[in-house]
Amino acid sequence: MTIMTAGITQAGKGQDGVVWNILGQTYYPKQESDSSFTFETFFPDGTFVPPHIHPTQDEFIYMLDGTFDLVLDGQGLQASTGDLIRMPMGLPHGIFNKSGKPVKALFWVTPSRSLRTLFERIHNLTDPAEVVRIAAEHEVEFLPPPDA
Repeated sequence: MTIMTAGITQAGKGQDGVVWNILGQTYYPKQESDSSFTFETFFPDGTFVPPHIHPTQDEFIYMLDGTFDLVLDGQGLQASTGDLIRMPMGLPHGIFNKSGKPVKALFWVTPSRSLRTLFERIHNLTDPAEVVRIAAEHEVEFLPPPDA
C-alpha cells in the first residue's frame, strides 16, 4: 500500500529528487498514493506520446504552459495553457507537441496502479519497441500506427 505523504514538491523538481527521461521528455513525480499518481512534464517541441489506452486508469492533464495537439477518441483537439484534458479509462488518446515551443503540463492518473513502476523501467530507454513491450506489462496499451 502506498500512502501519500504531506509536504511540498517544488516546481521543476520530482519528489525525493526523482526525474525520468522518457523518449526525450522529462517527467517529475509530484505525488503518489494508491488512489492517484501525479507528475509534472516537460515536452520539447516535436516530442509526443503515441496513441494508447489506459484500461484501468482515468488520466488528466492540466496545461501549465504551451499547447498540445491531441487525438482523443479519434478526434483531433488542441489544449493550451490553463486547459484541463480529461481522458477516461479505456479511451484511446495520443499527445503531441507540434507548437514550436516546449510544453509544461501536470498529469495525473487515478488509481495509480503501476504507472510509476512503468516510468522507472522505461527511464532512459531509446528503443520504442521495448517501451511498448514494457508498457503492456503495466496496463498501458499502445495502439498500432494508422497505416498498420
